[in-house]
Amino acid sequence: MALRINDEIPNIHVSTDQGDYDLHDFIGGKWTVLFSHPKDFTPVCTTEFGAVAQLADEWAKRDTKVIGISVDGVEDHKKWKGDIESFAGSKAGFPIIADEDLAVAKAFDMLPAEAYLPDGRTPADSATVRSVFIVGPDNKLKLMMTYPMTIGRNFGEVLRALDALQLTYGVPLATPANWKVGQDVVVATSLDNEQAKEKYGELDIRLPYLRFAKSPA
Repeated sequence: MALRINDEIPNIHVSTDQGDYDLHDFIGGKWTVLFSHPKDFTPVCTTEFGAVAQLADEWAKRDTKVIGISVDGVEDHKKWKGDIESFAGSKAGFPIIADEDLAVAKAFDMLPAEAYLPDGRTPADSATVRSVFIVGPDNKLKLMMTYPMTIGRNFGEVLRALDALQLTYGVPLATPANWKVGQDVVVATSLDNEQAKEKYGELDIRLPYLRFAKSPA
């Protein structure tokens, strides 16, 4: 069964270069970004892990945990981190799951149930293990993105999406296309105009069902 938005993520026991965790315990009521990679010591993945390392202050500002996933082992992860930190000029302080048995990749629907890693495999054998998952404090999946092998992920967009998720979490608001922090937000249709004004102040009504309000602080 495919994992869908607002499904609770499976509480898998994982091994990482920083120890073992049950995923729900690792999340621990925080926003969490899981980002997966098909193989250690590969070029695009190294730039992406480097980008995540460079954003350490941004994750901390949002009280968000980060954890990587790759289908190689713990010792490879430890060695690869040296390359990542050398390239990025930043410490890669987040753990990386050693998903050698593909348990996480299959549970998150990145690979089919019958997938396996052949001898002498290449990144192409686990190419779809190249996704970003944002999980809420309730352990539920809030957003997922999957990229092809040739396209490095834009972690500025991951931060933008995380900001939008945190802003709209549990409240009757949404963000419009291309929204950035501080810009106006969309009021949910579950509120009528009077309720919306009482809650969010003056409205910019473009259409009966499209109403903007100033973003909450």
